[in-house]
Amino acid sequence: MIRVGIFGASGYTGIELLKILRRHPGVEVVFGTSESSGGQLLSDVYPTTDELPLILTEFAPLAKIDLAFLCLPHTAAMGTAKKLLTAGKRVIDLSADFRLKSPQEYKTWYAHDHLAPELLPDAVYGLVELHRNAIRKAELVANPGCYPTCAILGLYPLAKAGLLSDAPIIIDAKSGVSGAGRKPTMTTSFVEANENLSPYNIGHAHRHVPEMEQELASAAGKAHKVIFAPHLVPINQGMLATMYVQPNETMDTNALVGLYRQTYEAEPFVKVLGPGKLASMRYVVGNNQCVISLTAVNGTSIIVSAIDNLIKGASGQAVQNLNVMCGFDETTGLV
Repeated sequence: MIRVGIFGASGYTGIELLKILRRHPGVEVVFGTSESSGGQLLSDVYPTTDELPLILTEFAPLAKIDLAFLCLPHTAAMGTAKKLLTAGKRVIDLSADFRLKSPQEYKTWYAHDHLAPELLPDAVYGLVELHRNAIRKAELVANPGCYPTCAILGLYPLAKAGLLSDAPIIIDAKSGVSGAGRKPTMTTSFVEANENLSPYNIGHAHRHVPEMEQELASAAGKAHKVIFAPHLVPINQGMLATMYVQPNETMDTNALVGLYRQTYEAEPFVKVLGPGKLASMRYVVGNNQCVISLTAVNGTSIIVSAIDNLIKGASGQAVQNLNVMCGFDETTGLV
């Protein structure tokens, strides 16, 4: 059994993670932490029958675990990750703190100095479909953001094949309200979000843009610019990105489908739909799948990629990383 602790167990990603781990035959959840609800049970602060005791981080028994999940806000994970790694524990961080390779880039996008830059060179970006071999050996895995997971998986086959032209990549994406976290804000209140569709941080302004550009550059061997337009939609879970790309070779829909199916043929959590079918959130809500559809028209490739933002975009992907790191079948606990 792999013994794990969940730091930040009372947020949406922590709760979703706990649900998955409870059905994982090779994992024992030793503790969950919560700075706001320490001393209570999870069932006291969230409508669930799971009575996981919540403790303050300072009381976490690190000696009793093999691996920790950090479901903490950005900047909050750095010190905890450092302490855990020093104690010889493996870490899967669901925050943004170790996704970007450059501490200067991190400061630019998160307006905060990186407090553990020495850890960045060894942190592995936890998108299994791209970095499986490195994840197996990693001590620190940076679980990707939800928007980047959706977009990168949708663009990776073209990037890997060197088929992305120098034209900007346009990504129009929609996310359920849970993507904003459990802490209430004016934007995510019921009256503001319900029966509404709201763009935010459009252009080159969203903090997930550098993740997308970093991974696309790594796959393609050259930089590519992204124009990103995220939107909040009045649903709980789900994410869909529609991407517009001009490949540097003419490709019809059948050729696109063939390329994507060849790229992902061995991937248990990526499904490429056939010509004429379109991905939607309904395919993916509640599971760890990424479903992709492809359409070619007048030299433009339209890629639609759908995931559950809390599962493949966060907690399910974290368990997928654990499975790879610890030698379990990659689908354990996820199907």
